[in-house]
Amino acid sequence: MKKKGVFPGTFDPFTIGHHSMVKRSLDLFDEIVIAIGKNDSKSHFFSLESRLDMIRSLYREELRISVEAYDTLTVDYAKTIDAGFIVRGIRSVNDFEYEKTIADMNRKISGIETVIMFTEPEYTHISSTIVRELLRYGHDVTQFLPEGLILKH
Repeated sequence: MKKKGVFPGTFDPFTIGHHSMVKRSLDLFDEIVIAIGKNDSKSHFFSLESRLDMIRSLYREELRISVEAYDTLTVDYAKTIDAGFIVRGIRSVNDFEYEKTIADMNRKISGIETVIMFTEPEYTHISSTIVRELLRYGHDVTQFLPEGLILKH
């Protein structure tokens, strides 16, 4: 049986830290679904379609990676695509507390396990929130994005 992991997030934008998590996840899973959660109550810098296009373009030659959008609980989405795992990255102790609580609840209601991976030290300071802020003020963010990712509004 194939091991499929879901890597959920808003990815607004998709950073080099996210890219690192996806590459490392390929060592653990046969297939990774990068799943962009729809959240109409949040305002996004990049539209959902732009985020899907940017990430799909980045992984267009990697057959083990797909990029999708969903608008349900992550565990419910994982069930619909027969994924047995949710992949999450943590940068700090604060992230750990939050992710542990969600992972425990997800396992309780669905039986789906969460695999928590620590961000590589060189990427712990990078977040989509900070990259968005830099973009808003016209800064070059290339160093925080995966090589080959082309920002599209």
